[in-house]
Amino acid sequence: MKIVVASTPEQEHHISELINYIYSSIFPIYFDDDYIVKLEELNVLAPKEEDAYYNSTLDKAFKVISSLQAVIAVLETVKYEGFEDNHEEIFMKNAQTLNEYGYFFPFSIKEFQTVNHNVISKYSKPANKYLA
Repeated sequence: MKIVVASTPEQEHHISELINYIYSSIFPIYFDDDYIVKLEELNVLAPKEEDAYYNSTLDKAFKVISSLQAVIAVLETVKYEGFEDNHEEIFMKNAQTLNEYGYFFPFSIKEFQTVNHNVISKYSKPANKYLA
């Protein structure tokens, strides 16, 4: 007999926050708005119902959170420090984990080589609450 502990609502909320962060703070740095719209249409980082088993357990939800955080950390590091070989290994391992748990993430690190420092995007977070 195996006892399984379900994921918490806090974990689910944190997963959503991390995905929103990727769409609002990471993608606009590397992609234009038209491409981000296509990513949304392709359901990038949106689990399919048939693949939603990822979060049925505490440990699987933790792995998804950890993988999202690792991808964010690598992309933010590459943005400021440049690309190194170990970044690709970390990125690909965590991208694979996301895909295994139903989060479609079809990228390689090479797609994040060109940084747009002058970001004006409808996906970016507003600078203050009056712009929201």
